[in-house]
Amino acid sequence: MSAPRVRETINNCVSRSQSDSYEDQQKALQTLASITRVSPQYRSLLAQTDGAISTLLGLSKSSSPIIRTLSLSILLNLSLNPDLKQSLASMETIYRLNWIIQSSSSQETVKLASSLICSLAMLDKNKARFGVAGTVQVLVKAVSAPSNPAGHHLLSSLAELVQFHGNSTLAVRAGAVSELIHLIGSTEAEDLAGTSLAVLNLLARFDEGMIALTKTDQIVSLMVDVLKGRSMFSKEGAADILLRLFEESEGCVRDASRLPEFSTLLADLSIRGSTKARERASQLMKKIMDANLDPYIDASSMIYQW
Repeated sequence: MSAPRVRETINNCVSRSQSDSYEDQQKALQTLASITRVSPQYRSLLAQTDGAISTLLGLSKSSSPIIRTLSLSILLNLSLNPDLKQSLASMETIYRLNWIIQSSSSQETVKLASSLICSLAMLDKNKARFGVAGTVQVLVKAVSAPSNPAGHHLLSSLAELVQFHGNSTLAVRAGAVSELIHLIGSTEAEDLAGTSLAVLNLLARFDEGMIALTKTDQIVSLMVDVLKGRSMFSKEGAADILLRLFEESEGCVRDASRLPEFSTLLADLSIRGSTKARERASQLMKKIMDANLDPYIDASSMIYQW
């Protein structure tokens, strides 16, 4: 299809998407979703069309679930172009996405809104905007909802945002550490544990997150319990957390060394774990052996098991 023809089609679809007829809106949006799914050039042409972005934002709060889904899908497609991320991340767009996550009853809509936040936040310049708009607090609250089908999408967006120090601070102050710990320890959210640990590790890079982590009751026992699980991704995350705790607090080293199963778990991880897990197991055991432990702890038995 020639460029003039594509431009004509896009203009026509944008115009039809403003129709009072749901059927016309749906057909127009389906066409836009199709042509922007695979072509960066078509995405740019749509973004340059007068009124296109504002129209799509308006349709994202339509009473029709199909119209909402299509409009958000198109915006997500547009965000795949690196040169469009900054212009798309207007405060109007961000506030609309916050509203969708807070108020939408459609999990598909929430997933799309979360994915769009994640995509836009991949541009570092946009991360602070989301912090100013309160998106971090919105995501932390949404993650805490029990059995949330959009949990992975919400956590992925949070992970992208908290890479910026200011957003990490906002997340910690909003109670993210306790919420993530709850998800990690919940059998109902076992599939979210790995992503939750990844976010927790990002928060722990900064003082506020590390302090909140060390103040968490039974944090060492919880991480050791994760090492007993089946997910290697979760085991890697838990090992990373333990390593950070060991570097921060000798008390955490003592707590771990007093757990009879800890050395066995590390030995198993060093043999059957992934490359990263084996490396972390070696580092953790070295921390244990280098620590000035109580004489009541039988270090020689730990060496033997290792």
